[in-house]
Amino acid sequence: MRRRARTLLVALVAALAAILPGAPAVAGTVQDYPEFPYPSTTYSEPYRGQFHFSSRSGWMNDPNGLVYANGVYHFFYQHNPHGLAWDTMHWGHATSPDLVHWTQKPMALEPGVHPGTLFSGGGVVDKDNTSGLKTGSLDPIVVFSNTNGVSVFYSNDNGRTFQAYDKGRKVIDIPDESRDPKVFWDAARQRWTMVVWSSQGGNGVNIYTSPNLLDWTLASRFAAPWLFECPDMYPLDLDGRAGKQKWILTSASSQYVVGSFDGKTFSTDWTQPQQMDLGSTYAGGSFYAAQTFTNTPDGRTVQMAWQGGNYGSTWTGNATFPATLALVTTPDGPRITRTPVTELSTLASDTQTWKNKTLDTAKRGNLLDGVKADTYELTAQFDVKGATATQFGFDLHSRSDGTADRRVTYDTKAQTLQGKPLTPRNGKVTMRILVDRGQLETFADGGLYSLSDNAYFDSSADSQGIGLFSLGGKVTLDSATFTRLNTSWGTGQSTLLSNLKGPWHAAGGAWSDVSDGKRVSASGDAFYLSASNGDDATYQGDISLDTARAGGLTFRANADGAGYTANIDTSGVVKLWRPGKDIATYATPIAAGSTHHLKAQTNGNRIRVWLDNGSTPVIDATDATYTSGLFGVNVYSGTATVQNLNTGSTGFAVFPAERWSPHGGIWTVEPDGLHGRSAQDGFYLSDRTGADFTYEGDLSVTNGTATGLTFRAESGGAGYTANIDTNGVVKLWRPGRDIATFKTPIVEGRTYHLKVRADGNRIRVWFANGADPVIDATDDTYPSGLFGVNGFAANTVAQNLTVS
Repeated sequence: MRRRARTLLVALVAALAAILPGAPAVAGTVQDYPEFPYPSTTYSEPYRGQFHFSSRSGWMNDPNGLVYANGVYHFFYQHNPHGLAWDTMHWGHATSPDLVHWTQKPMALEPGVHPGTLFSGGGVVDKDNTSGLKTGSLDPIVVFSNTNGVSVFYSNDNGRTFQAYDKGRKVIDIPDESRDPKVFWDAARQRWTMVVWSSQGGNGVNIYTSPNLLDWTLASRFAAPWLFECPDMYPLDLDGRAGKQKWILTSASSQYVVGSFDGKTFSTDWTQPQQMDLGSTYAGGSFYAAQTFTNTPDGRTVQMAWQGGNYGSTWTGNATFPATLALVTTPDGPRITRTPVTELSTLASDTQTWKNKTLDTAKRGNLLDGVKADTYELTAQFDVKGATATQFGFDLHSRSDGTADRRVTYDTKAQTLQGKPLTPRNGKVTMRILVDRGQLETFADGGLYSLSDNAYFDSSADSQGIGLFSLGGKVTLDSATFTRLNTSWGTGQSTLLSNLKGPWHAAGGAWSDVSDGKRVSASGDAFYLSASNGDDATYQGDISLDTARAGGLTFRANADGAGYTANIDTSGVVKLWRPGKDIATYATPIAAGSTHHLKAQTNGNRIRVWLDNGSTPVIDATDATYTSGLFGVNVYSGTATVQNLNTGSTGFAVFPAERWSPHGGIWTVEPDGLHGRSAQDGFYLSDRTGADFTYEGDLSVTNGTATGLTFRAESGGAGYTANIDTNGVVKLWRPGRDIATFKTPIVEGRTYHLKVRADGNRIRVWFANGADPVIDATDDTYPSGLFGVNGFAANTVAQNLTVS
């Protein structure tokens, strides 16, 4: 939200503050980034949309950086997680496999962690790595924000964490007031284009071009009085015909013009814009700051907007249901249509249809009598040729006393639907209505009519009637369809990182989201089970015991958890068990409050279990009781947290060792390697020692200061470390002394290869696969010791560690 928009919301903010005053915004730090979790919710509160996205808690406004990346849709949005009113802006984040079922994710951009003013902006997927920012196998998500210029942030882990490019330096400086960059790929010119609102001489957009998302050239400016805030620009094929492409330029208030774009300049012969949505199109209204997704897999242009009028005790604002945009020829010229995405049908559970009915005021009655629903879709076609009714339509959430929360009315004389113009087409009036707990969206005339609104529906059992009425005479109903829509919430996992399919379900215990995964409190056995079913597999995950007696990986299980479990037990064992039998145990110290990595591999009736990234299984047993079943986790008697539950052979690729252990910081294993998080120095050490050797691996600082290879170390980590430091150095150090440094840029999020060769007191360090060492020094403090990894005030990733 910006200054003008904020002024428009003063009354709303005051009202919301009276409901629940928000705490002051607090910037995060590296060690607690991203700030999470939100308060627990089942998304079932009164007025909370069941198929419209709203933030789990806190304030939301403009959609930002809508992209389809690496198999999922990403919805970023302006967000204050600390209160119900506009305040210090963060970028909230949610993901969906289908534009319908959204899962809240941790913060994407956070003040204090990410530099600049984190106002509205756009995002793209750099599939061809034009920016050179890609590391690893995933396509980078690159987003743009800031004010009076543009800064770049990027993610190489599919939106989990973002780095500021060049520490937030503005890649575009704009001396006038400016904000809201939107970026898209110009396929015809094979380059990127950006539109940014600025106040230069009045409202308008600056248009920039770039080959790589990082270096931008001002191409032109398009000025218009109506073009205020949050611009969007995209091509649409007129009437769906290839070769008839037109370009659309929109403002925050959903006004748009149709024109052409030559790669530098947008032009139009329209003298006035058209209105895309007929709702209240001001900041805080029912349709504002709409943005389209980039990189959709099927080429659709899909749009979502901010609806500011919806709020409850824990959240403010929601998004419109995603709509597919098209451009069609009309007698008045080309016009945009908005149609709910077809994936809405995945929520349908009950459908009823009526055909060829006459609605007659004199006969009264209600064709839909007996239909009760909370969230649903209505479609209808009326034949108004010869109609004598002055009005007809639907009563929504009606009651036995004749009252209703909303009435959707067509006026036959004025030819208006909900007071907005709608001329019958071939004597017919069609309408499609989406009814949610706090939202009412109406579409008509093939999507040329679109009206988004917030509505506060009473969802109590005696207030779920639907009325179909006519006033003043008769009208023919050609057809009507009622479709019940189920909730879209609850199928994904907010904090549990896993490649297993949902929805997950609990069998015992109280499970909740915490920043480090899924946490449970259990008095006995408690299971949390995915919807993924398998037989032979490699399955691994991290288990953090707090007060729990035991916790582990469950596999080949039924819906109640009966199957195999490989666990760690504070009685001092790793155990493989099934109901009624302990199959095998391995004695080893397991302390309360410790975190361990377990891996189980099944091949027919053979089951092996590995502990803490050891190269040799600690259990190798056979049992033929369960041949296949669900993957999940188990915790017994107490509290524990589980994380990074994954099937497949990927994980921490590392030299042979019997066991690794943490010494400061939090260390977990994900498919792309070992992840560390530490506020100061943290070490993850193997039990393998060496004196003279070559030690190398791939390292990345996701956010923060430094990470490195530790060697010749004592049990607490004191020894030598060769690290990469985002202050711009490769460093060889030991406690109390920086032995040698080499100046070179180190970019957050980028992976670097380090190699160390130790020969007696001579230590050499190679950087980025260079032919010559960047450090060649001598020190004789530590003649031999353990191999491991170090992180300092950072989130880090280590992978492909080898010793020779």
